[in-house]
Amino acid sequence: MLISKMAAEGGGKEMNEIKTQFTTREGVYKLLTHSEYSRPNRVPFNSQGSNPVKVSFVNVNDQSGNGDRICFNVGRELYFYIYKGVRKAADLSKPIDKRIYKGTQPTCHDFNHLTATAESVSLLVGFSAGQVQLIDPIKKETSKLFNEERLIDKSRVTCVKWVPGSESLFLVSHASGSMYLYNVEHTCGTTAPHYQLLKQGENYSVHTCKSKSTRNPLLKWTVGEGALNEFAFSPDGKFLACVSQDGFLRVFNFDAVELHGTMKSYFGGLLCVCWSPDGKYIVAGGEDDLVTVWSFLDCRVIARGHGHKSWVSVVAFDHYTTSVEESDPMEFSGSDEDFQDQMIHFGRDRANSTQSRLSKRNSTDSRPVSVTYRFGSVGQDTQLCLWDLTEDILFPHLPLSRTRTHTNVMNATSPHAGATIITNTSSNATNGNNSGANTPAVNSLSTALPRSNSLPHAAATTATANNTNKAGGGGGIVDSAIATGVSKFATLSLHDRKERHHEKDHKRNHSMGHISSKSSDKLNLLTKTKSDPAKTLGTLLCPRMEDVPLLEPLICKKIAHERLTVLIFLEDCLVTACQEGFICTWARPGKVPL
Repeated sequence: MLISKMAAEGGGKEMNEIKTQFTTREGVYKLLTHSEYSRPNRVPFNSQGSNPVKVSFVNVNDQSGNGDRICFNVGRELYFYIYKGVRKAADLSKPIDKRIYKGTQPTCHDFNHLTATAESVSLLVGFSAGQVQLIDPIKKETSKLFNEERLIDKSRVTCVKWVPGSESLFLVSHASGSMYLYNVEHTCGTTAPHYQLLKQGENYSVHTCKSKSTRNPLLKWTVGEGALNEFAFSPDGKFLACVSQDGFLRVFNFDAVELHGTMKSYFGGLLCVCWSPDGKYIVAGGEDDLVTVWSFLDCRVIARGHGHKSWVSVVAFDHYTTSVEESDPMEFSGSDEDFQDQMIHFGRDRANSTQSRLSKRNSTDSRPVSVTYRFGSVGQDTQLCLWDLTEDILFPHLPLSRTRTHTNVMNATSPHAGATIITNTSSNATNGNNSGANTPAVNSLSTALPRSNSLPHAAATTATANNTNKAGGGGGIVDSAIATGVSKFATLSLHDRKERHHEKDHKRNHSMGHISSKSSDKLNLLTKTKSDPAKTLGTLLCPRMEDVPLLEPLICKKIAHERLTVLIFLEDCLVTACQEGFICTWARPGKVPL
């Protein structure tokens, strides 16, 4: 670390310097030092043994124009401030709310965006000892504590989120590998809950709580092996993507409680997951140092990205920089029915949805539209990477048009519904498939949209993805992802189980993390079966590296001294945070205040 700091001061190699700006095709992103948030003393936090710093946002529709609020945790502390974006940060000595916990630490948090007002916000906070607290940092109230006696789960809370569209339901995941569905209106009970099996499938089971009166948890999910590290709801709230320490991505139909599809990391646990704005793609990252792109419709890996030198801690799509391109009509050999089979229609626009900007500007003609997805990742290597997922990766069997108009969605003034996107329905590539229709696709790349980050290998997977069986119900996933929530605090003394060394359980060279279940825990053992990594490599679950395209990052920059734990894309800026407790705002091109 001393070397890195010397380098930042000009005493080391350029590659070790901490960057304060970077350039993409849109222009220059600049770090705004006056917009930085941290603990009031601005002293770097000694993060040894502490849980990752997390950030949540909410807009309270304040009439003054300062409606954004930020919540972040550093060690045992939780802070709540007005967030001013690219402008000068709020006075750090005057937080709206600050809470210091004894015996436990906040691990994650989420705001309810449906109920937030200038007078009241509902913030869920998960803790290292397993409890979940509901607080209102505006009213400075603590309303409820869930799993208070740790009768439901004694392990660390890894992720907490409100169920999309609900004012009362929320979902909590734990290091035990279990997830629980709660209702804020219900109590937890004074004895350990008893469960009844509701549904069981491959490496997962779902139980209901048996009791005379309705009590929390409403449901218990046991998923995979080891910790369930993170989950994310699809933009329409119908599906749930979970990533676990056993290296698996599992995607469920949330309401039907059914498994939609799975994917396996190249090795090690998966730590983070996110959805594309239209719900068609999922990106996961983890201990294999890769970002992996998985098609929801085809249930297969379509690309991997290599740029990080250590574990990937956060992945996120940039809904504001995703690009729409209109191309001239393409020659299509086949029947009208075949053509229609390859068209997936975007659904209705959701009110106030930034993601609806994916829609085509002019939907009056039938010209195909291609979408370039932008996503980012940060990792324990202190680096920020930005990636473009382009049509030569998404639809390798289709020739690209030679003439194209490039439209940057950031500049779109009004979103429209009814856009169409050509999607890959065959999902089948063979060796030597570099000639014929695919040759002009490579030669006719638009100069307006650099594609040097996309490096498809000549060798392609020989396995066929049977998406006709997998893609049922997938076409309806559209619209916007619920904005990232902001968290709240608590002033109670909560008992800790001294799981400070949980991070030491991560072994880089082991594909199967095994953290949880005692032999007496029959519910956990019900679905836990050892899976051999060697049997998944080279299959659709985990294609070999040479069998899928390898993405290179658009940019890969060292931006912090300590490991990065936050990446959030906002309209005027992107927000990062490191384990030292510094929350940084990077102005988008043209958004630097005068």
